[in-house]
Parts: sequence; structure tokens; C-alpha cells
Amino acid sequence: MGALVQELFKFDLYKRSQGRVVRQVTFAALAIIVALGCWSLSNEMQDVDSQTARYLVPLGLLAAGVWTCFRLVQYPQFADFLISVEAEMNKVAWPKRRELINASVVVIFVIFVMAGLLFGFDFLLKATPAFVMRCYGYLFGAPEPAE
Repeated sequence: MGALVQELFKFDLYKRSQGRVVRQVTFAALAIIVALGCWSLSNEMQDVDSQTARYLVPLGLLAAGVWTCFRLVQYPQFADFLISVEAEMNKVAWPKRRELINASVVVIFVIFVMAGLLFGFDFLLKATPAFVMRCYGYLFGAPEPAE
């Protein structure tokens, strides 16, 4: 924990040229989460009488949170993880647009077929419970009811 606190007060960048894209995207996502939290806090503080407290507390937390997010993506262990993520993502063979469309159509078609089958089975089982029970009795040797 001490290393993380020390990292918060540094100003240098760790491995500046490696993993830039994934680090920038991670920082942006974390900063948006912090900003939304501070915005929610400012909405909750509308009943506070002090104007300075109403605006300075969320702004101070926003500044501290954004700085923490920036330093987090520069933290050596986390930055090395993000660098390796970007390296692996560069190895991925992404499908062409036509392949993606064809695969999506197949998946959507299969989903609709499965939904139709499940609807059909559900309808049959709800509509004919007596028929199902007679078939079960016939197949597994349950005695016929006496007349």
C-alpha cells in the first residue's frame, strides 16, 4: 500500500511510449466514472446552504480522483499489465466486415429458431397436460385408472 501512496506523488511517466492507447482509454473510462460520481454528489448536495461547500467539495474530489486515475495508469504493475493487454490485442485477427455480418446473421437466426422451439414446447406442455400424463403412464407402466 505504501508504494501506491508514493506513486500518487510522482510526476514522471512510466514507459511513456508503450501501451499508450490502452492506457489512455483506461484513464478516460476511470475519469468518467469519477466525474459521474462527483456529479451525483453535487446533485445530492443541493440542500447544503454553503455555496462554497456545495461546489468546492465535488470539484476537489473530482481533481483528486482524476489525478489518482492518471497515476494509477502509470503505476508500474498496472501499466505493465495494460502494456501486455495492448500487445495481445494487436495479435488478434479481427474479422472482415462481411464475415462479421454473416456470423451475426447466423447467430440471430439460431436465436430465433431456438426461441420458436422453446415456445412450441412450452405451448404443447401447457395445452395438453392430460395427454402428457397418459403418455408418461403408457411409457413407464403406470396403472390405468379404474373405470
